[in-house]
Amino acid sequence: MNNHDIQILDSRIMMREMDLDALQIFRTVAREGGITKAAAKLHRVQSNVTTRVKQLEARIGTPLFLRHSRKLALSPEGQLLLAYADRLLRLSAEAEAALRGGTPRGTLRIGTMESTAATRLPPVLSRYHLDYPEVRIELVTGTTGALIAKVLDYEIEAAFVAEPFAATRLESQPAFSEKLVLIAPRDFPRIKSPRDIGRATLIAFGAGCTYRRCLEEWLSRAKLAPDRVMEFSSYHAIIACVAAGTGVAMVPRSVIRAVPAGDQVAVYPLPAEISDRRTLLVWREGHRSNSLDAMRQQFARTRIRQGP
Repeated sequence: MNNHDIQILDSRIMMREMDLDALQIFRTVAREGGITKAAAKLHRVQSNVTTRVKQLEARIGTPLFLRHSRKLALSPEGQLLLAYADRLLRLSAEAEAALRGGTPRGTLRIGTMESTAATRLPPVLSRYHLDYPEVRIELVTGTTGALIAKVLDYEIEAAFVAEPFAATRLESQPAFSEKLVLIAPRDFPRIKSPRDIGRATLIAFGAGCTYRRCLEEWLSRAKLAPDRVMEFSSYHAIIACVAAGTGVAMVPRSVIRAVPAGDQVAVYPLPAEISDRRTLLVWREGHRSNSLDAMRQQFARTRIRQGP
């Protein structure tokens, strides 16, 4: 999304009136990947959704979707409009909430690492739902790097990410503390230092995962580099592969208890400067909403009860 593209779309939007209902339909089609699923989610007939999308494209003067057989993919202009649609619809919900006395309501779309979603968030979200039943939370999972990019691109309102990370234009608040450990097959020689890993395959998430960088940093301090890295998208798969003897991995200790294969691996401690990590709730600098503020206050109250 460069400045030239933004200026072009800004001018088109300013020249033509766009209603929020049309943007809501467009966003749903984009997220669901097609007219049929979008119509079902919106409780509309397919022909109505198709017509509204075509009317929006005609109003803007550019295709928003690339049509391949029965599949829809966002065009570059559609990707640009989606970011604006998210912002406009969220602002509309915030304005409505403010006029109704500031009670959090509407949709709060937040990102989270898989480990946080599996082990830390369930009780938090349960309390939040009890306190603010009119807020519908949408969770998006990913690595720290991917989630931060989504926050900055207005795809999500906030995210739970692991430190450290390199990003500007963000505000943050501590949420959880994690202890990272090294896991290996039970028949693997005991690990006391990076050199004990030898030429074992590393099992990890893809690029952008903070915990993977922590493991690679630990190895690099001993002037070691993995010969092979196998990438997976879930801790269930990572821990199962380690248990099967495929390689070694670095994971939050809390995840081991939540995964069936967690009792089939050997667990080794790591130096505190590697193992002790905080999970932060981050959002765009200057951004505020009733729903997000309520979540931030929930974590602030928890820290006050627990102490520093």
